[in-house]
Amino acid sequence: MQYEPTLSRAELIEFATKSYFGSVDAKDLVATLACFHDEALLTVQTSFTRHAGKPAIRRMLEEFFGAFETIVHRDFTCTVDEANGRISASFEAVLTAADGLVTRLSNTNFWRFRDGKFQEAYVYMSGANVLV
Repeated sequence: MQYEPTLSRAELIEFATKSYFGSVDAKDLVATLACFHDEALLTVQTSFTRHAGKPAIRRMLEEFFGAFETIVHRDFTCTVDEANGRISASFEAVLTAADGLVTRLSNTNFWRFRDGKFQEAYVYMSGANVLV
């Protein structure tokens, strides 16, 4: 099903890179969850992992935030389909554990919007899945 687009190109980029990843990097659970529609689906395509609905996404985020001391997403390259309310972003994720171990991932996410929030998120991860 296609949803009516409500965000401009600039708003889609701002939402994905600042609202969403800015909240993830700050480990702000409330703000991160606010980016998702209540019935959202987040799928890590490279490990066949699905998180359906906000409660499942919340649990996944709590574990992700707890697993790393710092989380940084940077060097975004976005491709936008404004007419259909979709965006993809390729980026580097730098995750530092409490023991100093650094995990670097080259990821690409694809998002589909509904009512100005993520309805679907598809994650392609270059290494082991950190979103379990």
